[in-house]
Amino acid sequence: DESPNDPESIQYVSYDCSELFVKGADRPFFADRLFANRLVNHVDALRTGAQQNKIYIFDGPHGCGKSTFLNNLLKRFEQYANMEAGTRYETVWRLDRSQLPREDGSETASILESLLQTSRSEKRQFDIVRAMAKHKANSPYVEVPCPCHDNPLLMIPKAQRRRFLDELFDNNAFKYTLFTDKAYEWIFHDLPCTICTSIYDALITRLKSPAKVFEMVYAVPYHFNRRLGRGISVFSPGDRPIKQVIQTNEILQRMINQLFSDSNQVRYIHSSFAKTNNGIYALMDIKSHNIERLIELHNVISEGLHKVEDIEESVNSLFLAVMNPEDKKNIKDFQSFSDRIEYIQILYVLDLNTEVEIYKNIFGKHIIDSFLPRVLHNFARVIISSRLNQKSEALLEWIGDPKKYSLYCDSNLHLLKMEIYTGYIPTWLSDEDRKRFTAKLRRKIIAESETEGKKGFSGRDSIKIFNDFYSTCAREDKLINMSTLCNYFTKIRPDLSESIPAGFLESLLRMYDYTVLQEVKESLYNYNEAQISRDIQNYMFAVNFEQGSKETCPYTGELIEITDEFLWGIENRLLGGDVTDERRAEFRRDTQRIYTTSTLTQELIIENLPVTQTKLYGELHERYVYTLKEKVLDPFLKNENFRQAVKDYGQESFKTYDKRIREDVMFLMNNLTQKSRYTEQGAKEVCMYVIDNNLAAKFSNR
Repeated sequence: DESPNDPESIQYVSYDCSELFVKGADRPFFADRLFANRLVNHVDALRTGAQQNKIYIFDGPHGCGKSTFLNNLLKRFEQYANMEAGTRYETVWRLDRSQLPREDGSETASILESLLQTSRSEKRQFDIVRAMAKHKANSPYVEVPCPCHDNPLLMIPKAQRRRFLDELFDNNAFKYTLFTDKAYEWIFHDLPCTICTSIYDALITRLKSPAKVFEMVYAVPYHFNRRLGRGISVFSPGDRPIKQVIQTNEILQRMINQLFSDSNQVRYIHSSFAKTNNGIYALMDIKSHNIERLIELHNVISEGLHKVEDIEESVNSLFLAVMNPEDKKNIKDFQSFSDRIEYIQILYVLDLNTEVEIYKNIFGKHIIDSFLPRVLHNFARVIISSRLNQKSEALLEWIGDPKKYSLYCDSNLHLLKMEIYTGYIPTWLSDEDRKRFTAKLRRKIIAESETEGKKGFSGRDSIKIFNDFYSTCAREDKLINMSTLCNYFTKIRPDLSESIPAGFLESLLRMYDYTVLQEVKESLYNYNEAQISRDIQNYMFAVNFEQGSKETCPYTGELIEITDEFLWGIENRLLGGDVTDERRAEFRRDTQRIYTTSTLTQELIIENLPVTQTKLYGELHERYVYTLKEKVLDPFLKNENFRQAVKDYGQESFKTYDKRIREDVMFLMNNLTQKSRYTEQGAKEVCMYVIDNNLAAKFSNR
C-alpha cells in the first residue's frame, strides 16, 4: 500500500507482476498499477466463490497487449501447475482382474476383427492394435484414467466426505480452514464424472465393500500441457471445430465391458471439454469459429453441464477469452449470456513508471543514460496525456481552481492525475488539499481510470514514436533535455501534437523548469553554518585593508589575500548579483565604518563580546542567509566566469579559475550528483540549461 498509515487509504497497492508477466517471457507484458489492482481484485473474488459460472473476457483496444497478457498468464499457470507447490491430482482406476470376472479375449478379438479393412496399410495398423490389446490383456490390471481429471477425494460418496475428513484430521487451524473456507467448498459439493460414478457403482455391486473399491483408486499428478491441450486449451479464431464431438477409447471400452460383462454399465465416452476440466479453456478473439465456441459455452457455463449423447458431463473449467471492442457486436444478440460474462479491462498504460519500463525493456536499460533526469519520464507523460479524458470531475471537485497549481500542473490536472495513478501524492499540494484527499475522492479518481486508456497513442504507437524520437535526438556528446523533447513534438513531429491536449507541453515544460531550478538552487545552498560564519568574520576584517595585501584574520585564523574578487564573492551572498559597482563600494565603506566606530571599539574592546554576537555580525548573517536561500543563483547568472567554469568542470582548464568560483562549482556539482541522481555530465548540462534559459528570471515573480 502506498500509504499504509493513512486513515484514508483505499488499499491501492503496488503489485510486482514481473515474475508473472515479464521475467523469462518471450514477449513481456507490463501491468501498470491500475490493471494489477483490477486483476488481483477479480482473483480475490474468484477465490471466495463470489463469481462462479462465468466466462472472464479481457477487453481492450488494439495494441494494449491483451493476447500477450493471456499467453504469459497461461504459461505461468502451466509452469506453476507442474511444480510441486501447484500440483493437483487426478484419479486413475486400477481395476484388479483377480477380483473381477476374467475376460477370455474373444470379445476383444471379435471387435478388432470387425475393424479390419481390406487395404494392406489398414491391416498393418490393425496388427499393431491387436498386439497392444494382447499386451494389455496379459496385465493383472486394467488402468482407466478419468478423462475429466477428477480429484480422487471426489470418489468418496458426497454424503460421507465431511465425516470422513472430520475423522481424518485433528482439530487444528487447517481443519477449520478446510471446513469453512470457500476455496475448499468443491471437496464437499462436487460430484465425480459419470465415468467414475459408473465404475464406482459397478465395483460396489461386485465387491460389496467400499474399502475394496477404494483400493482400486489411485492418485496421479494432473500434468498440464498447453501444446497437447491437456489442462489448457487455447483456440484461435481460425481453428476449425473438431468433427468428432464424442471421444472414446475402443480398446479400453472393450476391456471395461469384459470386466463387468455389461457393455452399457460403464460407457467410456466424453467430450473435448473433459481435457480442460479443472483447467483453463481460452479463446483468442471472439470472431470466426470462436463465436461458435463461445455460443456453445452458454449452457456449459450456465449449468456447468454438457450433454454427451444421453450422458451429462460436468464441466468445471476456468473460461477465459480476449476480445476487441468491435467484436462485442458478435454476441450482442445473446442477452441471456450477458450476465455470464465478466469483463476485465486491459487498457493502454496510464502509469508513467510502467510506460518507462516498457521503453527500457524494448530498447535496453542503457537508454536512460541518454537523458537528463526526469526527461524520459516526461516523454512518458506526453504519451499518457493522449490517453486521458480531457476533464476530470473528481479532480475538479477536489482541487477546485487548477490555476493555483499552475507552476506544477496543467489546466486539465492531467499531471496531477498521472501522479495519483502511480500511487504518489505530490508534495506540492497544499496541506488543505492533502487533508481533503479522502478515501471517497480517491475511489472516484481511480474509478475514472476505467473510462481512460481507450484512445490516444496505443502501446504499439508509443514504441514506434519513442524509437523515432530516440534515433533522431540521441547524441553521444549531449544528453536529451526538455528543449529537445518539446522541439520533437512541436517541430519535428507536429502531427503528433493533434493527440496531445492543448497546452499540455507548455505546462509540462513549466513544471520541469521550476523543478530543476529549485534543484539547482538547493544544490547551491550552503547550509554549512561554520562556512557562513567564517565568510562574515573574514569580510568584516578584510574591508579594513587595501586590496592586494595579505592578512591573517584574528577571528578565524585564516590567511586572506584581499582582492576585489575575494570581496566580490562574499558580497554576492550579501547583496545578490544584480548590484552596481557603486553599490558594492558603498556597502564596503558602510561596513568598514560600522566595524571601526562601533563593533571594534565598543562591542569587542569595551563590552568584550565575541565577534559572532556583535550587531554588525548579526545583520550581515541575516542578509547572507536570506540571499543564499532566495537569490542563490543571482550572483552567478551575470558572471560569465561562473558559466564557463561550469562548462569546463572536470577539465584541466577548470583549475585556472578563482578558488572561490571553483569551490562554488564543485559544491554545486557534488550536490547534484549525490542528492539528485545526476551524472557529472548531466549535472553540467542541467546547470547550463538553467543558466542559458534564464529560469531564475522566469520565476522571479513567483
